[in-house]
Amino acid sequence: MGIFGRKNNTTDSSVAAAPAAVTPGLAALTGDYTIDPAHSTIGFVARHAMVTNVKGSFKEFEGTLHLDGTDPSNSTASIDVTMDSVDTRSADRDGHLKSSDFFKTDEFPTMTFRSTKAEALGGDDYRITGDLEILGTTKPLTIDLEFNGSAKDPFGNERVGFEGNAEILRSEWGLTWNAALETGGFLVSDKIKLNFDISAIKNAG
Repeated sequence: MGIFGRKNNTTDSSVAAAPAAVTPGLAALTGDYTIDPAHSTIGFVARHAMVTNVKGSFKEFEGTLHLDGTDPSNSTASIDVTMDSVDTRSADRDGHLKSSDFFKTDEFPTMTFRSTKAEALGGDDYRITGDLEILGTTKPLTIDLEFNGSAKDPFGNERVGFEGNAEILRSEWGLTWNAALETGGFLVSDKIKLNFDISAIKNAG
């Protein structure tokens, strides 16, 4: 499935070569969308004590998408995440993450992403690049995305869905706290895996 519609299964090379973005079905998905946080996830995975993974997510966030059915490179994304909403299923760990050792949520309450480039990679696969700001530091982030489809839900909302992932080195955003292990290595990995499962509703109008 492509980002703006399903592939045509025909084997006619002349039909396959036609630009899919000009078909009515693809054009219908063009528009502005609001991310539905109740059906979306922004999560992360960190290596802990060199032996296991700790998974977490942010419970509060908001964002918008603009999808361009005629030229996917004109699509954009904007997301704001409330850092105080971090949840790793451990109150003590969450408190540490909110503290001055990590997110400093009193001083930096929000993490933001603003896209600067969108690319169609073929098939279901897309890539979006943008500016990620954490702790007042802004650096580029590239997210690989898969389009999961579009549908009208029982309430009449036009929805699109995406899954995505990325990796960052947290130290590049000033997240440097750590503790050495007696057996070697460190308590928390520098590399953090980010994962996104996004459902967005098309705006009326």
